[in-house]
Amino acid sequence: MELNELQELIAVAAQQKKADLLIKNCQWVDVYSQEIKKGDIAIYKDKIAGVGENYSGVEEYDAKGMYVTPSFIEGHVHIESSYLSPEEFARMVVPLGTGTVIADPHEIANVCGVAGIKYMLAAAQNTALDIKFMVPSCVPSTPFEHSGANITAEDIAALLPQQGILGLGEVMNYPGVVQGEKTTLEKILVTSKRKMVIDGHSPCLAGAGLAAYSAAGIHTDHECSTVREMLERITMGMYVQLRNGSAGRNLRTLVKGVNINNFRRCLLCSDDIHPQDVLVRGYINGGVRFCIEEGLTPVQAITMATLNAAECYGLTDRGALAPGKRADFTLWPDLQSFDIPVSVWFKGKQVAREGKYLPYLPKTPIASVRNSMHVANYSVDKLRLHLTTNKVRTIDIIPGEIVTLQGEATVKLDAEGDFVFNPQQDLIKLAVVERHHGLGTVGLGLLKNFGLKQGAIAVSVAHDSHNIIVAGVSNVDMDQAVQELIKIEGGIAIVLNGKVVISLPLPIAGLMSEKGADQVQKELENVHHLAHSVLGVSQQVDPLMTLSFMALPVIPHIKLTDEGLFDVDKFAFVKMEE
Repeated sequence: MELNELQELIAVAAQQKKADLLIKNCQWVDVYSQEIKKGDIAIYKDKIAGVGENYSGVEEYDAKGMYVTPSFIEGHVHIESSYLSPEEFARMVVPLGTGTVIADPHEIANVCGVAGIKYMLAAAQNTALDIKFMVPSCVPSTPFEHSGANITAEDIAALLPQQGILGLGEVMNYPGVVQGEKTTLEKILVTSKRKMVIDGHSPCLAGAGLAAYSAAGIHTDHECSTVREMLERITMGMYVQLRNGSAGRNLRTLVKGVNINNFRRCLLCSDDIHPQDVLVRGYINGGVRFCIEEGLTPVQAITMATLNAAECYGLTDRGALAPGKRADFTLWPDLQSFDIPVSVWFKGKQVAREGKYLPYLPKTPIASVRNSMHVANYSVDKLRLHLTTNKVRTIDIIPGEIVTLQGEATVKLDAEGDFVFNPQQDLIKLAVVERHHGLGTVGLGLLKNFGLKQGAIAVSVAHDSHNIIVAGVSNVDMDQAVQELIKIEGGIAIVLNGKVVISLPLPIAGLMSEKGADQVQKELENVHHLAHSVLGVSQQVDPLMTLSFMALPVIPHIKLTDEGLFDVDKFAFVKMEE
């Protein structure tokens, strides 16, 4: 801000000069005092100049007694998991009252490396949404799979000073932190030396292990699944991000442990969320609504979605309605439903009205992040198992969780030892096919509680290395789904009886669509309908998001990578045969 601008801001605040914009006759949420107050909000350029009475404006907007909140802040999200480009993600969430998101682009980084991060930074500039980025810490997420890139501590050090970057993304290699592993700690050190935020990821870690993790400078965690885990992390000095995503839905459980003494250490986040879930449940606004339904006051819930996140990430210019703060705010008809806001302002400009995104939305070229499907040395033969016993280890899905259980089953085998699908047994074949370097590695496993009764589903979104993951009842259908993904440059494919029923291309790194949010949402609705109604996937399971997380070897307890079945607790590969 230049001197003359500061002088004018002060003059507006002192009621010596008219505001550029005056929001009058509103009830505004004071997150500092935990009160709702009546009056006006005076705006000068992109900042709030004053709140209270006796202000006037060049332009005046009569709120007619409605409620004004700071715009919401998403505490942790992977934009790529929405299948939308950053521009289209903004088009989807801004009209729901979100003004800032803290994004970790480790999905695209695991495919395209630094080039992927640079694409995300460029695309973010075109939106009426402030997308702040964390530099991915785990590319690859573990040494037990093949990803498309490797980001070193030196790469991180070069990226941290760039505008729009707040710190280090979730440190998923929590065993490496606890064991003092050198390369992991080097990434933490280059960040802490700049006094920047370090995000965490430590499912099921407790006691001395959690103390070691926190001592390393880890600032947040979004992987709590129980109130006990949440409270222990708060005691350790961490912020806890209460997740309300598509696969991981821990908010309803965790909010029961939030109270007047600890709510200021809690944020709201989605982590990974699909457009159709945003349509049905909302985004951060939906999380605020859930918190109120579970007994928090509206102001407490709003504070968790605004001021807490701003303070957690050092965003001192937002998160509250106060003089000098950035003019990111939202107008609501009430403080209970939190459905569609009346209007949304970003940097003092109205950017959404009645659910519609208003600004022109230019698109960033994607040439640097497409053509990412490099599958070679693969054939349907690699989908065949050669078991010597019918007693097998299984990956057991827990509905609503991305944590899995290690199970066991007795299965039918053919003459060559391959798994034979039994429609009376909720057990299907799962495969992860390497897609980055043409290595031809294929990991095989058996998935329980998915519900699939016929056909196959394949996606090139498989956290976090993003190889192809495919589930099916027959090798023929699974192979056809894999071949379709190769053909369309990555995406989603459903196959039934050897024929492609539907496919959704995701040419941006095999993760995101070029299409608009509305169109992608409609196509995803069709995919989900076919998965549930035709293929038989359980209604309690998100067919795409759940499948994507079955390849993530840093989430307990058992997962599948392109190199094989992985026991997360032992941090080692295990055989399928018991």
